[in-house]
Amino acid sequence: MTKQKKSREQIAIFVSWTNIAANSALTTFQLFAGIVAGSQAMISDALHSLSDMLSTFLVIAGIRLAAKKPDANHQYGHERFESVAAILLSIILAATGAFIGWAGIRRIIGAASYGEALPTPGLLALIAAIVGILLKEGMYWRTRHYAKRLNSGALMADAWHNRSDSLSSIGSFAAILGARMGFPILDPLASVVICIFILKVAVDVFRDAIKKMTDHAVDEQTEQAIRAIVETQPGVQNLDQLQTRVFGDRIFVDIEVALDRDLPLYEAHDIAQNVHNAVEAHCPTIKHCMVHMNPTSAPLDLQANADSDTI
Repeated sequence: MTKQKKSREQIAIFVSWTNIAANSALTTFQLFAGIVAGSQAMISDALHSLSDMLSTFLVIAGIRLAAKKPDANHQYGHERFESVAAILLSIILAATGAFIGWAGIRRIIGAASYGEALPTPGLLALIAAIVGILLKEGMYWRTRHYAKRLNSGALMADAWHNRSDSLSSIGSFAAILGARMGFPILDPLASVVICIFILKVAVDVFRDAIKKMTDHAVDEQTEQAIRAIVETQPGVQNLDQLQTRVFGDRIFVDIEVALDRDLPLYEAHDIAQNVHNAVEAHCPTIKHCMVHMNPTSAPLDLQANADSDTI
C-alpha cells in the first residue's frame, strides 16, 4: 500500500512540475505579446496562465500532504488535504476571473462613456493566442489522463484549470481577430467572456471538493458492485447493512453480514476476512473495508446480546 501511494505521489508531482514549467514559459510569452501588441485579451490570458502556475504549487502541496502516513492526530490518513488544495484552487480561480472580468468591463465602459480609443491588437497577440490554445489543450488532456488514472481530485482540478485557459485562449483568438478586422470592442469583451468561463470552472471545482469533504456515499453503480461481491461470498447468508463514505479521493466501506450462528468463531472470521479481501481487491480506491458479523436464526434476546467480531 505504501509503495503504491508513493508511486501515485511521484507521478502526480511530476505532472504538476511539468505544468508549472509550461505555464511559466507561456505566461512570459503571452504577457510580452499582450503588452507589445496592445491586447487586453492577451494580457488577461497571461494573468490566467500565471494563476495556473501559482495554483499548481497548491496542488503539489495538497498531494504531498495527502500522501503522508496516518499519525496519532490523523489516524485515518491525510487524503482530504487534496480536497483542501482543490478548494483553495477554486478560490484563486474565482478571484482571477473576477479581476479579468472587471478589467474588461472598465475598458468597455471607458470606450462607451468617455470615448476612449481602443487600440487594434498586433499580429503577435494573434500568434500568442494560437500557441496558448494548442499548449493548454495538450496540458489539459495530459493532466486529465493522470488525474483519472490516479483518482486525484486536486490534479483533476488543475486539468480543468488548463481547459479553462484553452477555452479562454479560443475566445482571445476570436476577439483579437475581430479587433484586427475593425471591431476593437471585441478585445476587452473577450476578457468578460473569459471571466465567465473561469468562474464556471471555479464553481465546479469547489462543489466537487466540498462533496469529497462531507463523507458522501459512493455512486449507485459502485455500491451495487460492492453489494454483489459481498452477497456472492461463500458463507454469507445476508447483507444486513452497507455504508460507504468518500474520504478525499479514497473510500471507506462498512459492512454488516449475517452468518450462521452455529459457526465456530474461526470459520466466521475466515468468511468475514474473505469478504474484506474481495471488496478491497475489487476497487483500488477503497482504503479500508470494515466487516461486522451478525448471527442468524437466533432468538431476539440472544441476538441483542450476541457477541460479534470485526475485521
